[in-house]
Amino acid sequence: MVAEVVGGLWTGSLALLADAAHMLTDAGGLALALIAIRFAERPATPRNTFGYVRMEVLSALTNAVVLLLLTVYILYEAYQRFQAPPEIIGGPMLAVAVAGLIINLISMRLLAGGSKESLNLKGAYFEVLADMLGSLGVIIAAIVVLLTGWNIMDPIVGAGIGLFIVPRTWILMRQAVHILMEGTPPEIDMSLLEKQLLAVDGVVAVHDLHVWTLTSGVDSMSCHLVVRDMQRGREALIEAREAMKQNFGLTHVTIQVEDDALRQAEGETRF
Repeated sequence: MVAEVVGGLWTGSLALLADAAHMLTDAGGLALALIAIRFAERPATPRNTFGYVRMEVLSALTNAVVLLLLTVYILYEAYQRFQAPPEIIGGPMLAVAVAGLIINLISMRLLAGGSKESLNLKGAYFEVLADMLGSLGVIIAAIVVLLTGWNIMDPIVGAGIGLFIVPRTWILMRQAVHILMEGTPPEIDMSLLEKQLLAVDGVVAVHDLHVWTLTSGVDSMSCHLVVRDMQRGREALIEAREAMKQNFGLTHVTIQVEDDALRQAEGETRF
């Protein structure tokens, strides 16, 4: 990535700079994973009772915003170059792109074995594959510039790589905002979850039902169960918790058991 930034500034190649920005998405993802691990290790405090697990989400949102701004710059620069194509030094541009391709091929070789066993490594493998395609695009642009002098090929490839960044970055931003808004995890069917709770023996109603994500892979649920007989409240609580764990993978669960009289006493102000 650093070599492509230096090479892009030296040769005047927008394609190299765009490919470096694409690599930044991968480097940013790895950095976020490391940040999440480091902060998740910190204990909770009276001021931050959930600890610092949300740092991953905040970092992801920051990363997405920066990348979208970079993409806007790349597309603007491509537009400017369409109007007045600058001089491109094709030789060094080609050399840097070939070096990037070689590094990507080595990385793919290192990740190939583990990608069959680990989803994380499989994700990393496909990221490097995408980088390799970007390097191939820059190589093609460099060859065209060297052979034909058609410098406009550089901003064409640069704009294409910039647009390639947008879908992943937009998905990342949308996921981060959804978590910060405490939206329901996409894999949770709320209507089915509510039916599972109503199916618990003795439960007559469910209200104040919420499911949200603290950070990647950590979901929480809270609700109030209205039971017919409070003497069976303990059994209903155990059965409900087990249903959440077995059917939805929810282990961070807070359930309040109450009868209809207690529900009425709570009033109607609730979320």
